[in-house]
Amino acid sequence: MSQQALDLRRSMQIVRRHKLLVGIVLAVGIAGGAAYAVYKPPMLTSTALVALQEPVSSQQANGTNTSGTDTFTATQEIVAGSYPVLLDALPNVRPSMSLNDLRHNIQVGSPSSDIISVAAKGKNAADAEATATALANSYIDYVSSSRSAVGRVQAQLLQSANVATGQAPIEQTIVYALLGGLGGALIGIIAALAFGRNDRRVRQRDEIANSIGIPVLASVPVAHPSAAAGWMKLFENYRPTAVHSWQLHTALQQLGMPRPGFGRPAYDGNGSSLYDNDRASRYDGDGGPFALLVLSLSSDPGALALGPQLAAFGASQGISTSLVIGPQQDAAATATLRTACAVPPSEASMRQGMLRVIACDEGGADIPPDTALVIVVAVMDSRAPKMPDTMRTNATVVGVSAGAATAEQLALAAVAAGGDGREVTGILVADPDPSDQTTGRIPHLARPARRGLPNRLRGVVTEIKR
Repeated sequence: MSQQALDLRRSMQIVRRHKLLVGIVLAVGIAGGAAYAVYKPPMLTSTALVALQEPVSSQQANGTNTSGTDTFTATQEIVAGSYPVLLDALPNVRPSMSLNDLRHNIQVGSPSSDIISVAAKGKNAADAEATATALANSYIDYVSSSRSAVGRVQAQLLQSANVATGQAPIEQTIVYALLGGLGGALIGIIAALAFGRNDRRVRQRDEIANSIGIPVLASVPVAHPSAAAGWMKLFENYRPTAVHSWQLHTALQQLGMPRPGFGRPAYDGNGSSLYDNDRASRYDGDGGPFALLVLSLSSDPGALALGPQLAAFGASQGISTSLVIGPQQDAAATATLRTACAVPPSEASMRQGMLRVIACDEGGADIPPDTALVIVVAVMDSRAPKMPDTMRTNATVVGVSAGAATAEQLALAAVAAGGDGREVTGILVADPDPSDQTTGRIPHLARPARRGLPNRLRGVVTEIKR
């Protein structure tokens, strides 16, 4: 998977699979943006205006100036932001700050040739207004005194610092939260694509089928019981939808469940059981039940429910079914399921008539004689797969959840089953990816035998005589 190119469709699939990661990073980004807005509230701005009376000498100089600039006003802007003016205003600014901070929080301009504006920023309106007023008064005092480096200038306060304006705190919080969310979403998507590209687990049905060269027979959603009560509820209430019901029915047909012996009791005409004490024999299909082994990995708890659901489905179709939980390579994986098997069914239970659950500690199992379908559940250790000592069956399938195992793990499981003389003939997929449009190499059913057409017709004239 890591070697495949990431096109737009595949990228969207990866992001959708990692939507929890993207959502978490998105939420962190929104929270971070909002927190920053609270920690750095919006600055409000207040402006004071100072009216100037230009000296006659300056008027004459400007009159001969052909550059189009007002040198007098430009000079006064520089003076208003100079070191002496800021230093004199510093004791009256709010809140107390350094000279360098004050320099960054003020802005001097000139709306007209005889007016300069002094704007100051503050965290609240009172601070901004106080700083703007202090700076305007300091400038007036400076240019009106003999200390002025540009000579005395007549200046007076034209407009006191107006009411401070700026972005409302709630507006800034929303803006910063949106920006933080956008950044978080971008980081989450990049992380999801990075994780998805390096993820070797197979998710699509075609990928799962190609991993071991065996077709997917059915793909259905599964329950995820975590306790014995959950398994008992599954036994009693599992009812697949029409689509999934048909898939399970078709899967059993493709596996070769014999139609002539389907539903017949598991004993011969003399009343002898078709099972031996060590391991169940390979059924001949004429009178014994059809037995199916559902094999899964210990690292894939979702696939464990495939066998019980298939057994519950068979019972719901009026088929006398036995679910066998035998010895497991990983006993912890089926502990709760074995506990549920030990609970006797109620008189009104579906299990009382059509579904029997059996937990055994040896290879063989005491199968009731009227059983028509046997589902055997086996779990392998995903790290070192080895076939558990469970009863023999007619067919073996591998159960796997989409995105729960790698191709290597599935191949090792198939090899372990083959080493025990069990040929894996199909795959059942639990919880398929909703975006998966592949089929999993649906096998072609054998066509019914048809009588060949005769190669010679009698009683029909094939020549024309002239």
